[in-house]
Amino acid sequence: MKKSHGPAFRLEAKPLMVCGICRGATVVSGVFHQLDCIQCNASGWVCATTGEAVPLPDLVQQLSLKLRNMAAELSRATQAHGGAHEQYEQNNRRGAGGSNYTGD
Repeated sequence: MKKSHGPAFRLEAKPLMVCGICRGATVVSGVFHQLDCIQCNASGWVCATTGEAVPLPDLVQQLSLKLRNMAAELSRATQAHGGAHEQYEQNNRRGAGGSNYTGD
């Protein structure tokens, strides 16, 4: 075990999984109406290692971390990587007098 004094410098991502009781819906069906899920404290997420509800302050931090990671992954995936539009925007010096020829 590593010795340390004070809190960690960086927040570690804890593994979360969807609640098995409410399946992430945060509510369960009662006889006449829907009730808050008591397994996950109506959050839809539980700890993946223990299966217990995550305390709300920790859950807010973990979901924020997960959201930032997913947003960064989405922005990396949506960036254009090459293609015809890059060739169209560059000057290829094939037109009359060394101008840009686009083939239009």
